[in-house]
Amino acid sequence: MEDEELQKKIAEVREAHKDQSAHEKYHKTASGTYLRDVVYGANDGIITTFAVVAGVAGAGLDTKIVIILGVANLIADGFAMATGNYLGTKSEVLFQKNEREMEEWEVEHVPDCEEEELRHIYRGKGFEGEDLDRAVKIIMKSKKVWTDEMMTHELGMVPHDISEDSPVMNAVATFIAFIIAGALPLLPYIFGVGNTFTVAIIMTGIALFIVGSLRSWLTKQFWLIAGLEMLGVGAIAAVVAFYIGDWLEKII
Repeated sequence: MEDEELQKKIAEVREAHKDQSAHEKYHKTASGTYLRDVVYGANDGIITTFAVVAGVAGAGLDTKIVIILGVANLIADGFAMATGNYLGTKSEVLFQKNEREMEEWEVEHVPDCEEEELRHIYRGKGFEGEDLDRAVKIIMKSKKVWTDEMMTHELGMVPHDISEDSPVMNAVATFIAFIIAGALPLLPYIFGVGNTFTVAIIMTGIALFIVGSLRSWLTKQFWLIAGLEMLGVGAIAAVVAFYIGDWLEKII
């Protein structure tokens, strides 16, 4: 049975390579889709907001306090996370741009030094003699390929089209996901549903499991395990916040 599944998988991958869809189907990335920003923004939004709700519930405070603190935390943390994502993405884009410009300058002005570095890299890969000379000669025919090789093997950076990276859109995706997912634990309080904390727990648990399962698209982890893992992390955060709130209410 396993052999049949393996052969089926191999056949699918071969077919995908024929029509150039292999990268999209089998080598999934978040580039251009902002999936990573949405998933992690939603995860943080749910956990942090519900932690506030649990803390206030543990302290036995009024529903109005839950809403005020929850909404304030939701907006403030969402904005902080979005700006952090923006600055991080922008810094990464600028860093790669500067490093690429430096490598291009070195290839143009000190090609002998760069050639020696390239030879050293490929010796480390097991190339030697005529094979080494041939590989280096082929790579040096294209300055772009040469630069890409130096960035990958000398700097440890995977070259890609940095024009596709959008710090603003990454930040927006993170903020929207954080706000939407983070609002779920507050909805029972906002709409005055009976047994508000219990309903909030149920809604948060379902949301955590769903969003956690989506992480498997990025991590390749089994979706059930990813969902339960996220649910467990959220539950721990909620329990800690609840009992801290309860403890503070008793001593203050």
